[in-house]
Amino acid sequence: MPTSATPDLGTEFLERPLANPLMNAAGVWCTLAAQLDALADSEAAAIVTKSCTLVRRDGNPEPRYRALPLGSINSMGLPNEGYLYYLDYAAHHDYDHKPLFVSVSGLSLDDNLTIVAALRDVVLPALLEINLSCPNVPGKAQPGYDFEAMDELLAEVATAYRRPFGVKLPPYFDFAHFDTVAQILNRYEHLAFITCINSVGNALIIDTGQESAVIRPKDGFGGLGGDYVLPTALANVNAFHRRCPTKTIIGCGGVRTGEHVFQHLLAGATLVQVGTALYEEGPGIFQRLARELAELMAHKGYRRIDEFRGRLKTL
Repeated sequence: MPTSATPDLGTEFLERPLANPLMNAAGVWCTLAAQLDALADSEAAAIVTKSCTLVRRDGNPEPRYRALPLGSINSMGLPNEGYLYYLDYAAHHDYDHKPLFVSVSGLSLDDNLTIVAALRDVVLPALLEINLSCPNVPGKAQPGYDFEAMDELLAEVATAYRRPFGVKLPPYFDFAHFDTVAQILNRYEHLAFITCINSVGNALIIDTGQESAVIRPKDGFGGLGGDYVLPTALANVNAFHRRCPTKTIIGCGGVRTGEHVFQHLLAGATLVQVGTALYEEGPGIFQRLARELAELMAHKGYRRIDEFRGRLKTL
């Protein structure tokens, strides 16, 4: 139990108490059962699977990920084991230990509805997340940037699933888009949480010495992550925290230190996901982030997260 000098990192997600606000980002350390097991054994308080498709995918050709001085660029192409693999994992997961999110990213509306129906019918306490932001599949547009398609998909999922679920969003860069997307999300009572953001899509990193792109797929265009995207992630977290007061926000993007976790929480996140830094450091990162967050909270005189969460000051 925390002492008077040790802040309590506990939080609550959809009425479930959690030891801390930390979890992995979908796509990182979560493709195979052994990786998910490593997360279960880590200090992460929750786990999300790799975004799954109807059938197994190898993904895009290598090299498709490159670490950069301030983050990473990737064009993975949804490599995953197919939804049945993750449903089987979910069926054997210890939910008393920590919650499990199943991320779904079907390549069509029908694919998504098939996977959603399967998850609904197995009656597991797993949490459904619909990934509306897959910028790195050649020839596939992001539903998150097609507002009509997004609304249609959410209407179908809400009708078919009839249980609380969430969405993962791409980054938005315009107040009009924040407003429009929030209006769509707020229509659906069962849409309980919003994860933002996915990587900033279609960046291009150039190796000056080689005069070349640094990844192979899509002529070098890929999703940007890490420190590069922290300000954009914080803006999206805060924008949807303000516009969707009945939804729980999960922050994702640019988290490498306990201070970054603190900033996501201050902006309005309840849980905070780690992507690029987890990829580079491994599941041990969660212990370090929890320690750094506790140290920062103690320095600021906060004993609980709820004392500052969502209380970002403006000038």
